[in-house]
Amino acid sequence: MTTLPVFVGLDYHQSGIQVCAMDGTGTVLLNRACENRRQAIIAAVASAGRPVRVAIEACTGASDLAQELVDHASWSVDLAHTTYVARMKRQPDKTDYSDARMLADLTRVGYLPKVWLPPVYIRDLRRLVSLRNSLVAMRRNVKLRLTGLLRDHRVTLGHSRWSRPWLKAVVAPQTLPAVGHLIAVEILDQLKDVMTRISRVEDQMEVFTQGDPMIAYLRTLPCVGPVTSWVMRAFIGDVSRFKNGKQLAHYCGLSPANASSGKRVADAGLVNSGNTLLRATLVELGQRLARTQDRWKTMRAEMKARGKPHCVIVAAIANRFIRAIYYPWKQTQLDGTAPAPVASPCVINPTTGEVSSSR
Repeated sequence: MTTLPVFVGLDYHQSGIQVCAMDGTGTVLLNRACENRRQAIIAAVASAGRPVRVAIEACTGASDLAQELVDHASWSVDLAHTTYVARMKRQPDKTDYSDARMLADLTRVGYLPKVWLPPVYIRDLRRLVSLRNSLVAMRRNVKLRLTGLLRDHRVTLGHSRWSRPWLKAVVAPQTLPAVGHLIAVEILDQLKDVMTRISRVEDQMEVFTQGDPMIAYLRTLPCVGPVTSWVMRAFIGDVSRFKNGKQLAHYCGLSPANASSGKRVADAGLVNSGNTLLRATLVELGQRLARTQDRWKTMRAEMKARGKPHCVIVAAIANRFIRAIYYPWKQTQLDGTAPAPVASPCVINPTTGEVSSSR
């Protein structure tokens, strides 16, 4: 083992890790594949020197590996933004050897485009939010199949869609022919099942986020309910990592994209950045604010009088809202106590559907 300070780049794959170690002058001391295990990576780097900083591209599984290296090896690990790293490459060819070397070199010269490494609690919350979102997408698809079936048979019901009288009329024997009635009953059974699953996951998320001061603060804001608070907490995470509300709004994908050239100054819609679910949730929040809150009603009326389209107005309201809550949210985070990370936050009994907490 040597104590030579080295900079390390890890090209992550599920089947293995390409490890590149480079000294301060840019000389490659090691660049080989090893097993996707923490112990194997530590042993490989130890043969080259003492890691100063380690870089790994942000991808599925990379965050967990980075956390292991931080916790068990006390390494200083940075996640790299995959898109920006790809733009920095000067050759069209892609190999594990060159990718690992690129990460090590960017770390050495201090040009690595870093991505925030969320703690275990935030990563688990993101997984739960994504699970609920996938179930909601399933519910939407099931509903579309049912409405498509009614259109196919040219059936129009005289009730509000998805109300109890409407659902009762759908399964009435005289509404659809025999085969259509059978399909409608099966689709409604699927709908009941997915709605039950959504309810179970939401109960799980309530247990998981119980005692989180950030969730409690977000729910005190106007028009912010449980789902909106979960999405904001999961995908924004540590709000103090942003310098100001403007930077936070840009991260959420709510800032206008600049399309200026020479004397021409123009906007090109919203910036193409941030998590799509987070932006969609905040835009929906802007819709609710514009309809119910006096401050945002006034802003909507003023922008509408200037000829702004509704989509621009809603995005602007969401932008102003997220910027307005930045400092109170940051202060709440600094004053509050973050929940301790847990390996298994809650368990659902597959037989009874009951939720139990390990905390």
